[in-house]
Amino acid sequence: MQRGRRIAFDFGDVRIGVAVCDADAILSSPLTTLKSSDKNLTKQLGEIFAEIEPIAIYVGRPALLSGHDGVASAKASGFVEMLNTITTVPVVMIDERMSTISAARNLRDAGRNAKDSKDAIDMASAVAILDFALDIERRK
Repeated sequence: MQRGRRIAFDFGDVRIGVAVCDADAILSSPLTTLKSSDKNLTKQLGEIFAEIEPIAIYVGRPALLSGHDGVASAKASGFVEMLNTITTVPVVMIDERMSTISAARNLRDAGRNAKDSKDAIDMASAVAILDFALDIERRK
């Protein structure tokens, strides 16, 4: 597996959870939550890319439970297109059907209220997306 940091995004209409891993791709960690509608989003993303210097970028693909694309998948694809305009790093969509549900359950099990932890849920979802992507990379 190639050495280098990777970054993952859980794109949503309101927030974008961001997670990053270490250069050895062992530990995925929450990084931040961005506002989807922020007019400085492109600039913020560019700053993150400059700091992290990722070798791969993953974006959650929120497919329907059937596996087909829905409205949310189209919006995430639009986010991927925007990322492709600001970086030459490969951007790959990763199935994330259960990442948000799993993240919310884990926070609830840890005693945190999901309603008051939306930013944490989005970051935890991004971590789940990144972990899944890293598992795929390791299997190749």
